[in-house]
Amino acid sequence: MELPWLGQHCSEKACRQLDFLPLKCDACGEVFCKDHIRYDDHRCSSAYKKNVQVPVCPLCNAPVPVQKGEVPDIVVGAHMDKDCKYNPAQQKIFTNKCLKPGCKRKEMMKVVCEQCGGNFCIKHRHPLDHDCKASSHPISKAGYAALMRASQTAFKSAGAIAVPPNGNLQHNRYELWKGEKTFVKYFVNTA
Repeated sequence: MELPWLGQHCSEKACRQLDFLPLKCDACGEVFCKDHIRYDDHRCSSAYKKNVQVPVCPLCNAPVPVQKGEVPDIVVGAHMDKDCKYNPAQQKIFTNKCLKPGCKRKEMMKVVCEQCGGNFCIKHRHPLDHDCKASSHPISKAGYAALMRASQTAFKSAGAIAVPPNGNLQHNRYELWKGEKTFVKYFVNTA
C-alpha cells in the first residue's frame, strides 16, 4: 500500500472495504462504501429519523398519519372505510366547456381541434362547425405526407399544387391561370 492514510474503511462489519470516496450516512453519521450507504443495506438504527413517508389517500388526497410499526396500506384502507371525506356525488364529471360562442354544452373528455387547439363539444368538434380560425398552425405529419404526394402527382400532370418543406397550410385557395386551363393552388404560409 502506497497511501494507506487516504480514504476510510466502510463501517459495515462484514465489508470493511477501503474506500477513497467514502459516503457518510445522514442518519447515523457513520462512513460507508457505495454498496452499503442505503439505510436498508447497513441496517441503520437511525433511519426512522430521516426515512419518513406519509401516505396520501387516493380518494380525498388527504395525508394519512401512520404510527411507527404500522403497515401504511392497512392504515390508508381504514381511513378510506371510516374517515374519508370523498363523496363521488359531489365530483363534477362534465367539466370541458365548448369554446364555440353561444354553446353551453360540456363534455366528459376534452375534444380538441387539431388545427386551432380549442376545446369543443361533439357537435362543434369539426373545423367547419366552429368556424376555425387556425390559419397558421402546422398540419399533422400524415396530412403533410398526403399533400406532398398530391403535389407530386399534380405537379407532374399540370403543376397545380405546391407545398413548402415546413408544411404550414392555410385554407385559402388561389386560382392560377395557365394557358387555357384554371388550376387551384393552395396558399402556404411560410411564417
